[in-house]
Amino acid sequence: MKKITLSILAAALVTTGWAQKLDRSIKPKPGPAPEIKLGKTESFTLPNGLKVFVVENHKLPTLSVSIQLDIRPELEGDMAGYQDMMSDLLLAGTAKRSKDKLNAEIDDMGANVNVSAEGINASCLKKYEGKIFDIVSDISMNAIIPQSELDVQKKKALSGLETQKNNPDAMVRNVSAVVNFGKNHPYGEVASEETISKITVERCNAYYQKYYRPNVAYMAIVGDITMSEVKPLIEKYFGEWKKQDVPVAQYSIPEVTATKLTKVAFAPRIGAVQSVVSVTYPLDLQPNNPDVIKARVTNTILGGGSQGRLFLDLREKHAWTYGAYSSIKDDELGGSFSATVKCRNAVSDSAIQAILDEMRMMQTDRMNDTALQNSITYLSGNFAIGLEDPKRVAQFAINIDRYHMPADFYQNYLKNLSAVTSGDVLMMAQKYIRPDHANIVVAGSREEVAAKLAKFSADGKIDYYSNVGKPITVSDAKTAPADMTADKVFKKYVAAMGGEKAISGIKDMKTVSTGEIQGIPITITELKKAPNMLKREVAGIVQGKSMTFEKTVFNGSTGYQEQQGQKQDLKDDELAETREEADITGDLHPEKYHIVRELKGMENIEGNDAYLIEATDSRKKTTKEYYDAKSGLLVRRIETQEGPRGTVTAITDYKDYQEVPGTSGYKVPYTVSQQGAGPTITVKVQSVDINKGVTDAEFN
Repeated sequence: MKKITLSILAAALVTTGWAQKLDRSIKPKPGPAPEIKLGKTESFTLPNGLKVFVVENHKLPTLSVSIQLDIRPELEGDMAGYQDMMSDLLLAGTAKRSKDKLNAEIDDMGANVNVSAEGINASCLKKYEGKIFDIVSDISMNAIIPQSELDVQKKKALSGLETQKNNPDAMVRNVSAVVNFGKNHPYGEVASEETISKITVERCNAYYQKYYRPNVAYMAIVGDITMSEVKPLIEKYFGEWKKQDVPVAQYSIPEVTATKLTKVAFAPRIGAVQSVVSVTYPLDLQPNNPDVIKARVTNTILGGGSQGRLFLDLREKHAWTYGAYSSIKDDELGGSFSATVKCRNAVSDSAIQAILDEMRMMQTDRMNDTALQNSITYLSGNFAIGLEDPKRVAQFAINIDRYHMPADFYQNYLKNLSAVTSGDVLMMAQKYIRPDHANIVVAGSREEVAAKLAKFSADGKIDYYSNVGKPITVSDAKTAPADMTADKVFKKYVAAMGGEKAISGIKDMKTVSTGEIQGIPITITELKKAPNMLKREVAGIVQGKSMTFEKTVFNGSTGYQEQQGQKQDLKDDELAETREEADITGDLHPEKYHIVRELKGMENIEGNDAYLIEATDSRKKTTKEYYDAKSGLLVRRIETQEGPRGTVTAITDYKDYQEVPGTSGYKVPYTVSQQGAGPTITVKVQSVDINKGVTDAEFN
């Protein structure tokens, strides 16, 4: 497929008239910080405790409503993941509206309604103001979570976990949460297949009944409405919302002390060609802490953007990555610091060392005026842009009340920002930048990267974690028995598949499999006919319409591939690969395709020993194949190839082998999962028809 790249050239405007009048050796002094005039915020409180903030904005005839719950809920424990499901569960219907009726009313208004475990957001045209308050109040007071909807959401959550199993960003995020906060803090809880399966509808309904209460809620109303208009509506629709004592869970914010030394937490990622790295640790930095603004400036200098030290060092100087950034997050329940980078396996340890070095220099080097002013200007611009959104003004008012911040915090934000000095930055770096008390979290190739990272751990050890942050024990590859060879392993595989006679007896085959890609159901239909014809079609249902996403047809000598309506003939290597794939009996004569296999040892695949074989073809392309030591069956293939976005590694797992009826023992894997550049895709075989008379016309 052709790829179109658009380039946008920016023109630089140069004014030469003043060149002789300016002394460019003298840096201009920054002007005074502008005075901030925030939009008017009015507020009132209902007798049930609901605090309401109103910001008028009459530019458009629209209205936005948000409810934020100021809560500290109980830990999810062995049902971790159910609070994330509340976004869908609370839209499953109410005592007054079925799910279909609720969705229909929202659609009829052209409105948006989003729900979470911590509140509701909605927006609509002004003319529907009464209707939107009716719906939001109904969800707030009368939501009903049925078992049927929970079953749907659990299935969706499990599918989501499957797609993220080998996703390096998800792996680092999950492991960071665990090592930073621990299981006794809400930020340290990570959902897994085990916890999702335990979630009950009773637990979900109990959460809703317990925490969705007006006396712990803030409501922000922004738009084309006045206080005199909105107050009677709020009293009408939310006045009956019953207040109730809401329990407040206590969490301990993890502290980084002198006794907490740097650790390395590694999440092995199969076939990884690059590492995702995060140098991270928790911070006790509350939103009302007077250090917040100074800490933001400090972080911006270190890694807040393309002018940050991390970016300039790791990308501009060394070209190890496309970008390197850091963040300091203030949070009522526990803030955090993180410095992140994605880099090649070969330079993973060098990139980590560079991050730590830059963090240490922040603690000793006073910032120059240019870097300091650039950071202040950057943050000032972001703040000013945010003021264009009236909802931000309402949020400011809520933050001040909720987090007990100074009443003039936002009004004086730019003034306080411009007052930050290089001495302040040095002090903040010494207080909050802690390279010697960090968690170095890495998702990557254990074989190529892990051993080089032990030097960063204070105790010289590496702690290993699964993709969901569970501690795991890893084992090194073992040497295969002396009398075992690649030829013997492969012959055992052929026998396990049914043997030469069963494979040779297949003249044609039709396989239909189903799966899901990003929530879209797909069907894969594959036809093969001896000696080497192939047809594969991937189709799905999008918005109620059937679509063909990809189609490959090969008649034994020529063929084509079609994607999104664009058709291309197969050429050169594509033809050779398709011809080999189409050969039903190809496993019986690998020499025909110049495939050479070499036994490399044994590894553990999901708890079972497997022989590792490297198969090299005539194009010097090497594929790793894993054959179960007991059954002899192929359980995994790892193939690396160059794609338009760089090197891509595809890991394919084969499970649930079953004998196809009427084939004298021929087996196929009924579950196939593939992990690559995108989400994990799992397909399950629905039917296999062998020797049913597939015609040549199918391959035209």
